[in-house]
Amino acid sequence: MSFTIKTKGFCDVINITEKVEAVIKKNNIKEGAILIFVLGSTAGICAIEYEEGVIKDLKNVFEKIAPQDGKYNHEEAWHDGNGFSHIRAGLLKPSLTVPIESAKLLLGKWQQIVLVDFDNKPRERKIIVKMF
Repeated sequence: MSFTIKTKGFCDVINITEKVEAVIKKNNIKEGAILIFVLGSTAGICAIEYEEGVIKDLKNVFEKIAPQDGKYNHEEAWHDGNGFSHIRAGLLKPSLTVPIESAKLLLGKWQQIVLVDFDNKPRERKIIVKMF
């Protein structure tokens, strides 16, 4: 199964929990686990509290770790201005596995599944969802 999400880039954080839950419901999954994977090397997926303060903090941390205006060897090779986005995505990782019990994602009360698009332009991201 898969779905697509339109993003704005530049550390766009999008809550995809409901879309993942819809996949579970559509496939009548009661027990097991689900793998959520984003295609591309400039985006990542994680579980955080989808709250304005946390989102700002996440963006600030990534700007400190891999600043947009930093010097990147990728830029020397490709001249596309998104070296920072590859580093950020590599740190976050492209996938997340979440257990399912009684047809529900086992997430904490304040935990949501989010897609973070680090690229330097809007994108349409394909999310692959596999159940096991």
